Amino acid sequence: MDWNHYRFHSEWDLPAAPAAVYAALERAEDYPLWWPQVRQVTPLDERSGVIRIRSALPYDITVTAREARRDPEAGVLEISLSGDLVGWARWTLDPAGSGTRARYDQEVRVATALLRRFAVLGRPFFRANHALMMRAGRRGLLGRLEAV
Repeated sequence: MDWNHYRFHSEWDLPAAPAAVYAALERAEDYPLWWPQVRQVTPLDERSGVIRIRSALPYDITVTAREARRDPEAGVLEISLSGDLVGWARWTLDPAGSGTRARYDQEVRVATALLRRFAVLGRPFFRANHALMMRAGRRGLLGRLEAV
C-alpha cells in the first residue's frame, strides 16, 4: 500500500439547479468567500491558479491547479494538481429531483516531504481533516447558493 496516495469521494445534494451550482463551482477565485478552508486563490492565468488550503491540521497545503476539463453541458469541472499534492480533482453535477447531486472525486499523492514523513501515523488524521473540509464546503456552498 502506498501510504501517500489518497482517493476521496463526496456527494452533496443541493437545492439548486445544476447550472447554478456549476456557475458557483467554476469560479474558483470566489471559493475563499464561502469555503472556510480555502484560504486563498491566486489566478495565474485564465486556466490556472495557486490555491492555499488549511483545515483543522496546523499546516497549509499549497497547490497549483490547472483546468483539465470545463464542460458545462456535461456538468464536469476537472483540474490537475501539482505542488504539495499531485493528481486531479473533479466535480460532476447531475440533476436530482428539483436540485443537484454534486459528486467530488479526487486522487492525489502527497508530494511534500513533511507530510510524507507522517504518512502512516497521520493517515487517519489527513482523511478526517478532508472530511471536515468537505462538510464545511457543503455548508458554505449552500449559503452561497441561497445568497445568489
